[in-house]
Amino acid sequence: MALTVPSVGAYAAAILAYLPRGRIWPRDMAASMAVTAKGLAPTAQRLDARAVALLADAFPPQAYELLPEWERTLGLPDPCSGLAATLQQRQAQVKARLTATGGQSAAYFIAVAASLGFTITIENFAPARAGLMRAGDPVYGDDWAHAWRVHAPEATVTYFAAGASTAGEPLAAWGNAVLECALARIRPAHTTLTFAYGS
Repeated sequence: MALTVPSVGAYAAAILAYLPRGRIWPRDMAASMAVTAKGLAPTAQRLDARAVALLADAFPPQAYELLPEWERTLGLPDPCSGLAATLQQRQAQVKARLTATGGQSAAYFIAVAASLGFTITIENFAPARAGLMRAGDPVYGDDWAHAWRVHAPEATVTYFAAGASTAGEPLAAWGNAVLECALARIRPAHTTLTFAYGS
């Protein structure tokens, strides 16, 4: 549920409602008390709007004003993620860093890539073994037991989106450098990771 901020008139009415009752506290909108309440109302509305914005920014995937604070807390941008071109990509990096639980399964790496905005599949390899191979299968050596390949689209494009992007951002941003670096950083140290695009 989205939080909304009431109108200035609603704040003025609320201020008047908190005044004591009596002849010297008129509620008439032309009285000096009402004029004073109308003068105080924009400040109350502005402060309430800031509080609502703070609540929204406390949720990292939609953070805007506190996004630099989230990035500093999580060590972003790091050399791997680089400077994200768009607000959406920066928010995705924060979300990916916060939700990363660690793992070595294909499903884990696919989920990490998805949180960064990439759709991938993973191909595993195995050394050639008699009784397990068929005619035409590639003959891999023992080193292939620790090799895996990420298949991804040739270019993953992040488009400018109303409500999710800001003025000055490009209409589209693409590239796979963040994917390669992020997966290379978290891959098991004994493995060899390769990438194949458009396949």
